[in-house]
Amino acid sequence: MIDLLAVGAHPDDVELSCGGWLALAAQRGQAVILLDLTRGELATNGTVEVRAAEAADAAQILGVHERRNLALPDGGLRETDDAHVDALVAQIRELQPALLLAPHTEARHPDHSEAGALCRRAAFLAGLRQHRPDLGEPHRPRRILHYPQRHEVRPDLVVDISAVADVKARAVAAHVSQFGEGEPTLINRPLGLSAIDARDRYWGASIGVAHGEPYLLGAPVPVHDPVAHFAEHDALPVLVPTR
Repeated sequence: MIDLLAVGAHPDDVELSCGGWLALAAQRGQAVILLDLTRGELATNGTVEVRAAEAADAAQILGVHERRNLALPDGGLRETDDAHVDALVAQIRELQPALLLAPHTEARHPDHSEAGALCRRAAFLAGLRQHRPDLGEPHRPRRILHYPQRHEVRPDLVVDISAVADVKARAVAAHVSQFGEGEPTLINRPLGLSAIDARDRYWGASIGVAHGEPYLLGAPVPVHDPVAHFAEHDALPVLVPTR
């Protein structure tokens, strides 16, 4: 069993959204694997070969155990495509992740929202013994955590990534073809990298730290001792006005 399986629709998605948590997990000695669903072949800038090399560099910077690519069609991810779902089912059963990180199902890019829904469906089916037994022993992650990208959300938790903000920034910057001087896109404009940092600072400020990453759980989390929990995690925003 690995600790974290982080799934992205394209080769830079996980770095942009959850690179801080992945770097923290790697530093803690936890087993982390990145899984890109497509090769990003429809990107305005960068070839498949260039993007693969950049993705490998970024993974090395984060210190993760391994990076894989399913080579599903960029622009054509489908939650309803059984072949796409079972390709991910096979990975989940092989790697047996404790936690699965997936894109938010509400996203500007259709591949991102489809990838989030695909992860949710695959994680469920991977736990069913009668579903495609030829793909391995059943396994279902303990939790799926969805990472938002450009949609405003009210997260269920924010991870403090202040200690590794520089590592995340270097991993993102490793995708030179996407943040360089190519054709204008949403992310390679002059404010591209600084906007990512501003987003992390915003979520960090929401919990009283320098940098943070938001995640959605979609279900309640059990807390056995609330007094002890909030004693350990007291850097929380004030939710009601005080006098």
